Amino acid sequence: MGAAAATGPDLPARARVVVLGGGVIGCSVAYHLAHMGCTDVVLLERDQLTSGTTWHSAGLIVTFGSMSETSTEMRKYTADLYGRLEAETGLATGFKPVGFIELATEPDRLEEYRRVAAFNRFCGVDVHEVSAREVAEMFPLARTDDVLAGFYVAEDGRANPVDVTMSLARGARQLGVRIVQGVAATGVLRRDGAVVGVRTDKGDLEAEFVVNCAGMWARQLAATAGVNVPLQAAEHYYLITDHIADLSPDWPVIEDPANYGYYREEVGGLMIGLFEAECAPWRVDGIPTDFSFGQIPPDWDRMGPYVERAMSRVPISMDTGIRTFFCGPESFTPDLSPIVGEAPELRNYFVAAGLNSIGILTGGGLGRVLAHWILTGRPDVDVTAINIDRLHPHQANPEYRRTRTVESLGLVYQCHYPGRSMRTARGAKVSPLHGRLAARGAHFKDVSGWESPEWYATDGEAPDPGPLTWGRPRCWPQWRGEHEAARSGAIVIDMSFMSKFSVQGADAGRLLNRISANDVDGAPETITYTQWLNEGGTLEADLTVTKLDEDRFLVVATDTAHRHVETWLRRHFDGGHAFATDVTSGYAQLNVQGPRSRQLLQSITSCDLSAEAFPFRTARTIDIGFARVLCIRITYVGELGYELYVPAEQAAHVYDRLVDAGQHADLRHAGLKALGSLRMEKGYRDYGHDVDNTDSVIEAGLGFAVDVDKPGGFIGREAVVASRDTGPPTRRLVQVQLTDPDPLLHHGEVVHRDGRPVGYVRAASYGFTLGAAVGLAMVEAGEPVTASWLREGTWELDVAGRCVPAIASRRPLYDPGNERIRG
Repeated sequence: MGAAAATGPDLPARARVVVLGGGVIGCSVAYHLAHMGCTDVVLLERDQLTSGTTWHSAGLIVTFGSMSETSTEMRKYTADLYGRLEAETGLATGFKPVGFIELATEPDRLEEYRRVAAFNRFCGVDVHEVSAREVAEMFPLARTDDVLAGFYVAEDGRANPVDVTMSLARGARQLGVRIVQGVAATGVLRRDGAVVGVRTDKGDLEAEFVVNCAGMWARQLAATAGVNVPLQAAEHYYLITDHIADLSPDWPVIEDPANYGYYREEVGGLMIGLFEAECAPWRVDGIPTDFSFGQIPPDWDRMGPYVERAMSRVPISMDTGIRTFFCGPESFTPDLSPIVGEAPELRNYFVAAGLNSIGILTGGGLGRVLAHWILTGRPDVDVTAINIDRLHPHQANPEYRRTRTVESLGLVYQCHYPGRSMRTARGAKVSPLHGRLAARGAHFKDVSGWESPEWYATDGEAPDPGPLTWGRPRCWPQWRGEHEAARSGAIVIDMSFMSKFSVQGADAGRLLNRISANDVDGAPETITYTQWLNEGGTLEADLTVTKLDEDRFLVVATDTAHRHVETWLRRHFDGGHAFATDVTSGYAQLNVQGPRSRQLLQSITSCDLSAEAFPFRTARTIDIGFARVLCIRITYVGELGYELYVPAEQAAHVYDRLVDAGQHADLRHAGLKALGSLRMEKGYRDYGHDVDNTDSVIEAGLGFAVDVDKPGGFIGREAVVASRDTGPPTRRLVQVQLTDPDPLLHHGEVVHRDGRPVGYVRAASYGFTLGAAVGLAMVEAGEPVTASWLREGTWELDVAGRCVPAIASRRPLYDPGNERIRG
């Protein structure tokens, strides 16, 4: 383990950045910090480099498979880095581009991989769909009688995880990074809400930044700093057979998710790795601090059926002895996405952990992303799906980790159907109306831990979602009915999961206006739609701010942005008399929407809700029965509508009054599927889905919600003005609609203009009113994205390998003049 630079007594007194953990991620972060000019870096490893989980990784280098642009780009960068690292450091990484084949043996997997292949090609991955015969030619020992297709990337392959890590470590050392082995971090030093150093078993070390790359120990280490990192180790298995004479080390890696296995040559034998459907969490109570280069006794009884299934893909393996049956820990996260970024609890404390068995194949890219984030203050890729602040403290509870991890590992090889909801660790959060909505036939889904209705069964039937599918789900008639009710009558949606913050104080208006791109400090009793930006002018949040009184405001954001918004508020209120309080749990939120919503609400309140007395954007407390309710006239579905914020203890009372009156107004309960299709027809944005932290407000089509002339300006104003002054953007979010009513859009469908790929769909649904699938796509034109450019092009979308004609528009395809909203 010759990469060490110093130990024990040679521990320096300070460094600009201290990286904790000497696995592939920690060494990659240190390497990239140094390459970006920050060489005052110390990497601390409690034992020896790679001694945690890196050493026993399978070393697959795969660029195919992700529907995330961020993940795909990190995979591509990683493969390129490993291919050229030896020339820089003199240490080989063991990277061999022997090729990779993903097997599709079921129609739904074929649909998924065709969608993935189209998206990956757009991202620059040279993936080819090949026949079963071609698979057999490339890997003659594989059984291919059930193979519908393979998806082949010639440039993918394998690497040696230890060699990769050592090469990164040497590259970092050559640039001045100090790597100290045998020193364990035991905590951090903090001052004024920021980390200022690391406490170790050999003394304290001052630092401006601390980066937790401690792998499966990251949760325990972060807890000593008061930081939430809810990952959990689980058993992960592979076996290596005895020597197989006809097996070539130059054959491609094969992945066969339907049979739980991946396959590659290993020292003359066949390695078969496993991702079983239900896994076994390991050491929920905590990973031993002295566990190094360790193994877990394998559970043959539990794994036997999975092993047999996996071995059936290469039949000769069933007649060959097993040299090694290895079980070692890997860490997994609640949503199977990495945990990356600056901790919301502690400034300058960064985390890169919970890689869900993709640490080697994304390690280079992730190290680059985090190093850039640390040194510039913000990431240069979309991090909304991996940002540490998406996760919540309850997810670190032992029972939650034990329960959820059983499902998480198995999802690696499940078919990734659209809208799939986690089944385990459910019921953690329920709205005050949960029991009543269940009695109405609600089918619930997991929404950031909340149980939220997705759709409702009709005619008193129990909700039956049917099998997961890429096609029209069993709930299609109910979904359509809820959508149409919003367009023609009235619906009620429980939105209690939305993030809600009370902001009060003499400086509340001034400070909120400083972080908001729109003017949110106008007249009281007014709601304002706005974005929060960083200094570069890209999005940090997309939300509403309601001014209740001169010193009282309500900020409402999506569920996924909860902790990000809370942290942004707290960190931008320093030095002012303003206080933000999370009141999410204190209020139920009922959205009443549709052309008959005014008539319905007017029947249960004495307040005048007429258009003249209660115009669009009005926010006023009204009476409903015995309750006082904040009623805001606003919409997220494109109709006349209202949001009701009800104290939790009065929520059932208000709901009952509303439902009783609704019998005379054709009120229908609606769920999140209808909300999604309604908002998509109108082109309303959803941060973290169709807009993200890489987009400017101009590119996102949200310039109308920016007030560059308001007194005092706002964070990001200079960047917005500069962007606006250059003319129409060449990169812009547009609405797309298929002209064929049958195909469905989900996410990642590549958009073509005049036969050339120009972007992809970020989010989509079915437009029951428009008559076809509709989505929001970010297009990059190379020229201004004007209305005429959109109108004059011939548009098509790649839907699982089939090009479907479409139209594109900058304006909403449904009610572009907003007549229905004005009521």
